Amino acid sequence: MRLPVGSHRRLVPSGFDRGARGATLCVLTAAAAALGVLPAGAAPQDDTRAEVDRLYEEAEHATESYNKADERTDTLRDQVDRAQDRMARQQDRINTMRDALGSLAGAQYRSGGLDPSLALMFSDDPDEYLDKAAVLDRITSRQAGELKELQGAMRDLSQEREEATRKLGELDRSRKAVARHKRTVEQKLSKARQLLNAMPGADRAAYDRASRSGGRVPDLTGAVPSSGRAAAAVAAARSAVGRPYVWGANGPSGFDCSGLTQWSYAQAGVGLPRTSQAQAHTGRSVPLSQAQPGDIVTYRGDASHVGMYVGNGQVIHAPYPGAPVRYDPVGMMPVNTVTRP
Repeated sequence: MRLPVGSHRRLVPSGFDRGARGATLCVLTAAAAALGVLPAGAAPQDDTRAEVDRLYEEAEHATESYNKADERTDTLRDQVDRAQDRMARQQDRINTMRDALGSLAGAQYRSGGLDPSLALMFSDDPDEYLDKAAVLDRITSRQAGELKELQGAMRDLSQEREEATRKLGELDRSRKAVARHKRTVEQKLSKARQLLNAMPGADRAAYDRASRSGGRVPDLTGAVPSSGRAAAAVAAARSAVGRPYVWGANGPSGFDCSGLTQWSYAQAGVGLPRTSQAQAHTGRSVPLSQAQPGDIVTYRGDASHVGMYVGNGQVIHAPYPGAPVRYDPVGMMPVNTVTRP
C-alpha cells in the first residue's frame, strides 16, 4: 500500500503570485494559476477560490507528510522482515548446535562413566584405556567450544529479538501516522470539491480550465534532451499527457506531480525518490536558463510541486485533482530548483 506525493513552485505573471503564498502543493500550483486569469470582479467567488486554493495547499502539505510516512513504513517493514529472517536462521543454528552438544554428551557418558584413575586400575588393557581417554579429552574440549559458541549465538538472538520488537513498535506508529495523514488529505480534498461544486458554472469552468496553454501540444522542435535516459523520460512523460491526476499515485493510469516524474524516469531505468522535496536534491543543479528536456523543475520555496522540463519554455506536470497531466509554461509559478538526474 503505497502512496506517493507531489508538489509545486516558480516565478510567474502578477496574478499568479496569490497562489504562490504559503508554499506547497502539486494541487495548488495549477489551481492557483487559474486565479491569475479570472477577472477581479466578484468578491464572494474570489473568496471561494482562495479558500479552495488554501485547502489544496494544506492537502498537499499533508500529502507530502503521507508519502514520507509511507516510505518510512515500507523501509521499516523491510527491516522487520530481514530481522525475522535472521532470527529464524539463528534459531536453526542454535537448534543444530544443541543437537550436536547432546550427541557429544551422550558419547562422553557412554565412553567414560568412571573416574579416570579408577578406570585405569580396573582396565584389562591400559593402552586401550589411554586411547579412549585421549578421545574423551578431545570430545570435552570440543564440547566446551561448542557450548561457548552456543552461548554467543543465544545472546545474538536475544539482541535481534529486542531490535525486532523495537522496529515492530516503530512500524506500528508509522502505520498510524500514514492513516492519520491520509484522513487529513481526504478531508481537505473533499471540502475543496464541495466548494468547487457550489461555484457558478462560469467560475467553475474558469477554475477547471484544461490548460494554461489552451490544451494545445506546444512546439518542441529543436529541444534536445541532455542524455539518452532524459530523452526516454521525456517520451514517457509525453505519453502520460491527458491521464488524470490521482492523489498518491505514481502511474501508469494516474499520477500526482512527483509520481509522474518518478514514473517517467523509471521508464528510462532511473530511480527517483517519491516526494517532490527529495527530487529537488536529486541530480546536478543547473540554472533555469540552461534547462534541457528531462530536467526536473520543483516549485515554491518548499519544493512542494514538481514537473519535467520538455523544452521551449514548457513543462509537463500533474497539476491538481480534476486536472489531467498537461503542458504548462515553466514560469507558471516561482521555480525552486532545476536538477538534471
